[in-house]
Amino acid sequence: MAVASPRITAECIEATEFPELAQRYRVMAVPKIVINDRVQFEGALPEAQFLGKVLEAVNGGKAEG
Repeated sequence: MAVASPRITAECIEATEFPELAQRYRVMAVPKIVINDRVQFEGALPEAQFLGKVLEAVNGGKAEG
């Protein structure tokens, strides 16, 4: 999404180089996705589920329905 739109930014953080961030976000597996500090999930999701999590973050933590 960040590649497709200049309105979206993404950062990749190496957990072993930034252990304080890994601890803050309780990284136990990769990938660990954190969206606007509101929604978090681990593992690769299918595109539709990933989009659902993005929409959840945009809607203040409430799932689209």
